[in-house]
Amino acid sequence: MKVKYLGILLLALLAFYGCDDNTGTLGMGMLPDSDGISAQTKTFEVSTKSILAGPVYAKTSTGYVGTFTDPDPNGFGNYKASFLTELNCADDFRFPAEYNDETHTGTMAGDTVSSAQLTIYYASWYGDSLNPCRMSVYELNRRLTNNHYTDINPEDYFSKVTANKPNFTTGYFQLHKAYTAYDTSVPDSVRNATDSNGNSLFYPNVTLPLSKEFGNELLQLNRAYQRGENDFFKNSDKFIDNVLKGVYIETDYGDGTILYVDRVDLQMQFRFHYVDSLGVKLTKKDGTLNAEGKPADSLYYSTATVFASTKEVVQANRFENSPQLEKKVTSDSEKGWSYLKSPAGIFTEATLPYDKIHEELTNDTLNAVKLTFTNYNQENNNKYKFSMSAPETVLLLRKKDMDTFFVNNELTDNVTSFVATHNSVETNQYTFKNIARLVSACINEKKAAKQKAKEDAGAAWDEAAWEAGWSQPGGEGENWDKVVLIPVVVTYDTNSTTPSMIGIQHDLKPTYAKLKGGDPTYGGSNLQIEVTYTSFNK
Repeated sequence: MKVKYLGILLLALLAFYGCDDNTGTLGMGMLPDSDGISAQTKTFEVSTKSILAGPVYAKTSTGYVGTFTDPDPNGFGNYKASFLTELNCADDFRFPAEYNDETHTGTMAGDTVSSAQLTIYYASWYGDSLNPCRMSVYELNRRLTNNHYTDINPEDYFSKVTANKPNFTTGYFQLHKAYTAYDTSVPDSVRNATDSNGNSLFYPNVTLPLSKEFGNELLQLNRAYQRGENDFFKNSDKFIDNVLKGVYIETDYGDGTILYVDRVDLQMQFRFHYVDSLGVKLTKKDGTLNAEGKPADSLYYSTATVFASTKEVVQANRFENSPQLEKKVTSDSEKGWSYLKSPAGIFTEATLPYDKIHEELTNDTLNAVKLTFTNYNQENNNKYKFSMSAPETVLLLRKKDMDTFFVNNELTDNVTSFVATHNSVETNQYTFKNIARLVSACINEKKAAKQKAKEDAGAAWDEAAWEAGWSQPGGEGENWDKVVLIPVVVTYDTNSTTPSMIGIQHDLKPTYAKLKGGDPTYGGSNLQIEVTYTSFNK
């Protein structure tokens, strides 16, 4: 072999093995007679359109509650957020023991509850902080299934009609409370209080009182458990099945505020004796006497969270969009571009030209494929006080994987799934710098399917018929060339010097972006996908 051909072969091998993980190869089955290798760039057209997200898988520990209407009359309409959650019970849970004068054990003063309440904690919210709202909480009468899709029907799990409840005479509770996200009744001294390390001690919340009767019945059920008469507090499952199946939380008045709920606590207050080191109760130092003329006991009240929503129990969010959302997808006047809208609103679907790329570059080396989505300026951000901003992070993945990706709690592999952040300062774009491995994987997938079909058909093989049916609705490759762009939230492990991705979930906060593209028939334009490849000069 001539020296120059050895040089060409060496360069080709270096180009092949020197590529990073995002590089794919289409050809190189043959080494043509050439005088060198050159890198070139070619563009292909990509079509895009809006698609309704439908119900999305949303396994999260954050509960969303409230109603928000897009201030733009031609916008996305309104959506309502609500959620259902179970409350966790620690294994072998026991309330504090009542004080015993003879054995000097226990600390509770009397075997009753002073008060009970349900407290909904939230650190942040979206919208008008002073918007008056009303929160309603309904006790569940049926145990939640492990359903994390956003179209869950709350009415399958509770009733607004008062009904009898097993093991309780008080029935299923219903609670209502007016609130604003920013509670103006909280004094600044409380709101700004900090501990010795400077951490805030105030946690915004909506507190709804429960009846004292409910609290006492709950206490007595636990006393029966301690006597071995039931197993209701043995673990969380027993508690949920027999004591409290959970709660549904919604707002039934007010528009313009969405709370991001971190935790739901069932809290109870008890009265306790001060005791000495031997467990003997103490009396008041000032000599106060009780009704019997004896020294009065020294007592104090304490409130504790006894049951709470945690990651160990089921929590499900419900999102209801108005019919106006669908019009943003189906109306001819909206087809000249595409949208992203969260939560559970609109995704952008793109059709990638795999066949065209394979046809024109089959014998070349695919080095990089760049795909960019550009969004129009968010004009409403300056026009309305509470306007939605563009999603910060988006996920690009194959349409056929858009559900299983989240159900299986997958992470991006930079082969069939990628993430990009919004560049709002310079370009107003989401840029996927190299999806070459996706292009190669999909081309090879079709080639393998075609080869198998050919072998199965034998002499009856009809390539034109197979091609025609491959990507048709119901065909094996119906969504073969389709990818979707989805607003997401990415979680990183920040404990190391190089943060690593540990989770991807649907973005459930209100965001939107209007993207360039759409149907040219309605004034839109195809996007350009930029392919950089290496070819041998002929």
